[in-house]
Amino acid sequence: MIAPVASLLSASSVRVDVDGAPALDGLSLATSGERVLVLGAARALFQACAGLRSVRRGQLHVDGLPAREAVQEARVACAPLDPPVPPRWTVLQYVTWSARLAGHSKAEGLRQAEGALELMQLGSSARSRLGAASLSLRRATVLAAALATGAPSLLLEDPLLSLPDDSARAMARVVARALQGRRSVIFAGRMALESPLALAADEALVVDGSEVVAQGDPAELAASGRTLALRVDGDAAAFASAVEALGGRATVTAGAAPPVHVRIELGSITARDLLRVAAETQAVVMELRPIDRAFA
Repeated sequence: MIAPVASLLSASSVRVDVDGAPALDGLSLATSGERVLVLGAARALFQACAGLRSVRRGQLHVDGLPAREAVQEARVACAPLDPPVPPRWTVLQYVTWSARLAGHSKAEGLRQAEGALELMQLGSSARSRLGAASLSLRRATVLAAALATGAPSLLLEDPLLSLPDDSARAMARVVARALQGRRSVIFAGRMALESPLALAADEALVVDGSEVVAQGDPAELAASGRTLALRVDGDAAAFASAVEALGGRATVTAGAAPPVHVRIELGSITARDLLRVAAETQAVVMELRPIDRAFA
């Protein structure tokens, strides 16, 4: 009997604090894909998954293990966004030491590093010093360092963030190829559906605060232009019932105490109808955003 593959990410009522205040509080999720996008989540979620920040409450597992343990055992490697790098080190030194710190011998570490540089098309930049490297080269180096660990699963913060369009397109193509055959989660604020990273994904989660407001095939979520994620204060149940009476579809996705997250499929009604219904049911729409905006 073949053992089931562990969910890449799973969380149950997770709380993560930043500077003493909760950045996430009550987040629950479970992924089923092998190439996953997590869009809109607070950076604290990536940091907790990468073992860089403690989980104050609840359980957070990565590849079937508690997050920090998964990283320590090299089941998972992480590529954070723009970490400090030793300016005098070369690209090859940085990537090689990543492999060594993952437990590889000197010779094997060098072999792993050279293979990772080839995957990231960095062979000609191997001896470049990181202090003089461009932003795109530093980001590619950090990802190569994660690849060089040999971990079967990778967690990445959006390597395309703030890059010029040409650099971002080139980086996306290289990263998508480098991740082939590996389980991966990319954390980003938004991701264009036409990006090679989105095209390669088989699952996307859209996170709003501590709630998953949408989950599914990226193309299907991107096409959901008439599906809205709302945060509603007041009587969310009465609001949802009134929306359905008009012909829309309303799902209270989470939250026992207000504000509550509500997913609305508009159908034949309009966003203006939602505001009218909110007034009639004494509910307050505190936030309204199209789910497809995560793929803008």
